[in-house]
Amino acid sequence: MSQPLFRDPAAPINDRVSDLLSRMTLTEKVGQVNQRMYGWDAYERDASGHHLTDAFRTEVAAFDGMGALYGLQRADPWSGVTAATGIGGTDGARVSDAVQRHVVETTRLGIPVLLVEEMPHGLQALDGTLLPVNLAVGATWNPDLYEEAAALAAAQLRSRGGHVALVSALDLVRDPRWGRAEECFGEDPYLAARFTEALVRGVQGAPGELIGPDRAAVVLKHFAGQGATVGGRNSAATELGARELHEIHLEAALAGVRAGAAGVMAAYNEFDGIPCAANRELLTGILREQWGFTGLVMADGLALDRLVRLAGDPVAAGAMALEAGTDLSLWDDSFPRLEEAVRRGLVDEGALDAAVGRVLSLKFRLGLFENPYTGECAPTPGPEELSESIARESVTLLTHDGVTLPLGERARRIAVIGPNADSVPQQIGDYTAPQRPGTGISVLDGLKEAAPRGTEIVHARGTGLVGGDLSDLPGAVALTSGADVAVVVLGGSSARESGTRFDANGAAVVTSGNPVEMTCGEGVDLAELALPEGQSALLDAMTATGTPVVVVLVQGRPHALPDLAGRAAAVLSAWYPGPWGGRALADVLFGTAEPVGRLPVSVPRSAAQLPVHYNGKDHGYRGYVDQPATARHAFGHGLSYTTVEYGTPRLSRTSVSAAELNAGAPNTTHAAPQPLVCTVDIRNTGGRPVRETVQLYVRRVTGGTSWPRVRELRGFARVALEPGERTEVSFRVEAQTLASVTRDLERTVEPGEFEMETGPSSDRTRGARLTVLADPLG
Repeated sequence: MSQPLFRDPAAPINDRVSDLLSRMTLTEKVGQVNQRMYGWDAYERDASGHHLTDAFRTEVAAFDGMGALYGLQRADPWSGVTAATGIGGTDGARVSDAVQRHVVETTRLGIPVLLVEEMPHGLQALDGTLLPVNLAVGATWNPDLYEEAAALAAAQLRSRGGHVALVSALDLVRDPRWGRAEECFGEDPYLAARFTEALVRGVQGAPGELIGPDRAAVVLKHFAGQGATVGGRNSAATELGARELHEIHLEAALAGVRAGAAGVMAAYNEFDGIPCAANRELLTGILREQWGFTGLVMADGLALDRLVRLAGDPVAAGAMALEAGTDLSLWDDSFPRLEEAVRRGLVDEGALDAAVGRVLSLKFRLGLFENPYTGECAPTPGPEELSESIARESVTLLTHDGVTLPLGERARRIAVIGPNADSVPQQIGDYTAPQRPGTGISVLDGLKEAAPRGTEIVHARGTGLVGGDLSDLPGAVALTSGADVAVVVLGGSSARESGTRFDANGAAVVTSGNPVEMTCGEGVDLAELALPEGQSALLDAMTATGTPVVVVLVQGRPHALPDLAGRAAAVLSAWYPGPWGGRALADVLFGTAEPVGRLPVSVPRSAAQLPVHYNGKDHGYRGYVDQPATARHAFGHGLSYTTVEYGTPRLSRTSVSAAELNAGAPNTTHAAPQPLVCTVDIRNTGGRPVRETVQLYVRRVTGGTSWPRVRELRGFARVALEPGERTEVSFRVEAQTLASVTRDLERTVEPGEFEMETGPSSDRTRGARLTVLADPLG
């Protein structure tokens, strides 16, 4: 007897999908678009090992199959999974295979299940290797390094039986009060787009129909505009217009789609009053019809049940989301009732077939029908060395006096002070599994390890992370007063504790009356961005001692900083640098490594002046009466231990036609002109080597069909210079460099005057004027 077409690996995937769909019952189809179960409820662990639960078997039987299972290997305080009850690295493949074997062998058609795991900054599982958070990744301005790390993280996921990686990439830090700022690559769409491309390449490999056995499918979170919620409030309303959505919030998603991302996750927020998971204009009109996206759209956790308020009941809510373009649910009670929705005529079965087809296509692309099991194998080592490299490159020197750093022979006694000085959990961010004892190195231990022989390191916490308890302050003052230099480690924490309360979707419930020391992360939004009372008092006391103070901020969002000129010898941001961030930071402080990080976000002076992102509309606002409107530290800023001199940029041509740029090639009726190139000379004028990040910005001076922004990042290049060395850095100026969003919401180059600006940051640029000529009539 010949095998069915869908079992033929040589057949085209579309044909295999069509054949399989034709054999499925309505119930089986509904099962394929459901991801209702929390993965940690699929097994239990006792002294003899891991065992599948009756609840899992019941869920599979309900639909004679299972589309996807979320978080089988997740471990954290929300799931309640610990090192004693969870799935370690050596057990991952075996437990995953047990789940897969049950689904394949006990269902009529034997369709494999997708095993979906969180991989926001490394695999969120016991023994999963953590990377620094995305905000730290963005601070490296090094997409190639991130691509390498993402590839190893994906290989680790696949070696443990996982198939799909959920990764935040599409959100932007438009309001740093938002607790999920740490999950963003920064505030700028161009920068986020470059890292999103790198993520997709790293996780999925080279573009193509099939995804290799050492790679994973990536679902990009969150589509779209979630970083622009009102007041920085998690999962709240947005007031985005269509133009702001297209100019700012869709760029990273478009880059990810063009790179071949397997899926996107619809965001919680609404756009123009319609929640993203039910927004047909967004999920079908833009994503599929305009961009040609053929992957799947996954709902965020319980998001479809929120639609009941609009639709009236769970059946209609599921139909609403399916009709809009959502393909795969997450934990909700609405999609499981799609069979009823079809029978009631609320949605056509053809819409269900389309969604099921996209889920099945991904399973075929991953090769699960031919190779559903991982087999007994050791888990692939994670990107530990790359994690430390990212941490090292993310450290950003915001200010320094030119004397104190790098720490040298004069620093024979170093006081390491502050609530973040000796805590690995407080430097690794949200969405992290419990770490095994001995994993990672704190800032204090990193400094002890890196300090020259004979250097004395003393430590005091000084104050708590939150609150105003100053009982430890006198001891910290005494240690600092007797030291040659003080390294004061302040900032925030996203460390989830066993006492933290959570919503059903995993967001932390932290309120003003909650004593948990968690100041960032999902569900942890702040109204005030200044350092907490105790930390501010500690900083004041340390700077008052007269001892040179180096401030290190370990944080998941940019905190509003006071003016520390003349008070602090240096200020550095380390974001959440991951488990090995302490060693990376020590290398920078002692000068073993040069500081090369650049700000992926603007650092505000206060929450009251928000928004402070660099690329707002250019209305020439002069500032508030009581404080400037400008950032304390601008987007792109970052100092080094040397000085770099920039020349004035020059253009290979001072004018170009819009037609030439939009066509992507010169007009064939004329001789081909030379490419349009912007070049700038830079020179290392100091005594130490440097790796400089040269930035290209575009500022539209006149022309266009909408009001221009102050400036927009359109390129960057990282160059290494020895002391005294000079080099040229050139940027090709093309359509995507100058394009703006028209009134038809299409991107094109419009005639006008442009300033092509280069510099070390968004607030220190020099420009050259470029004229874009209108197309000749006729």
